[in-house]
Amino acid sequence: MIISKIKEFIKLEAAGGILLFVAGLLAMIIANSSFDYIYKAFLDTPVAIKFGDFEIAKPLLLWVNDGLMAIFFFLIGLELKREFLAGELSDPSRVALPVIAAIGGMAVPASFYVLLNWGDSIALQGWAIPSATDIAFALGVLALLGSRVPTSLKLFLATLAIIDDMGAIVIIAIFYTAELSVSSLLIALVAIIILYSMNKKGILSLAPYVLIGIIFWAAVLKSGVHATLAGVITAFFIPFKKLEGESKTQLEKLEYDLHPSVAFAILPLFAFANAGVSFEGLTIDSLLHPVPLGIAVGLFFGKQIGVLLFSWATIKFGIAKLPSGGTWAHLYGVSLLCGIGFTMSLFIGTLAFNQAGVDYAVDERLGILVGSLLSGLLGYFFLRYFTKDCTEQAKP
Repeated sequence: MIISKIKEFIKLEAAGGILLFVAGLLAMIIANSSFDYIYKAFLDTPVAIKFGDFEIAKPLLLWVNDGLMAIFFFLIGLELKREFLAGELSDPSRVALPVIAAIGGMAVPASFYVLLNWGDSIALQGWAIPSATDIAFALGVLALLGSRVPTSLKLFLATLAIIDDMGAIVIIAIFYTAELSVSSLLIALVAIIILYSMNKKGILSLAPYVLIGIIFWAAVLKSGVHATLAGVITAFFIPFKKLEGESKTQLEKLEYDLHPSVAFAILPLFAFANAGVSFEGLTIDSLLHPVPLGIAVGLFFGKQIGVLLFSWATIKFGIAKLPSGGTWAHLYGVSLLCGIGFTMSLFIGTLAFNQAGVDYAVDERLGILVGSLLSGLLGYFFLRYFTKDCTEQAKP
């Protein structure tokens, strides 16, 4: 009975988002309890891997952020390649609206943050934090709404979030790269050449790609470039071809196999490791500090304004049409949900302020939690109570 209930939960479209929320909430509860020292000790646990003179030694928190999140970005890379080759991103006429909306959804929140933190060079390191959208959370909220939102709007949000992830990848590569190690970069380059060669030769076995991918990840980790980029790049070389007698390509099989682990283990663990905000001594001034205020304002106001304004302009100038079955009310509700930054915002925040060498961690996470919570709640209630059921609209 219990096992069947667990299986039913896993099949829920919203299950990943629910687990993320529970993991983040649990982290905050523990961080504000008498067991907070256990939470900190757990994240600070030293973990090392050593082969001869080669060693990777990091606290558990960084293994989660640099290691497990590389698998998350690997999955994003697989999704991107599939979408470009055979999905929504393969049709230019269908991709224009979410692409332009995503640009607005990244530019406007970042602008809000910069305006509120202008003059503070350290705080400006976090300009990209409110530009992210958490695809798992946002789609999880839509799943809870059922037929209140047409399928076309769900595809719009999914495509926008994927474009958003691409933007985050570019931002990480350009703006959050530390000092570079030439020798490690050369090893990474050799790994890319090997991956490319295997793909061109038509090697379909996944094992060689995984092995070279791990070497590639280790080289990138040591190079100064953020290691999660290795996950994305490796994914682009996974063959989009089928083995004889198979119904799915190797890429689709790997994506299918990885998705449960990422949705139900890696992302909740990341949320648990990074959302443990202590509210000790918290005052209204804590939220009104320019860093958390800029993030919260960027996520809540900047996202909805950017996505809706750029969508309106795209439709107004005839570049694209409103998603079929959807209304402007639907589009506004989805724009609100784009302000759920959470996972990606937390991730970019750790890069921004850890790299700067200044402890803005509590401020940054507070703004992310407030902005994401407001966006998710208002988006859900707006779509729930201010839009008509799509099944009713379809009736003659």
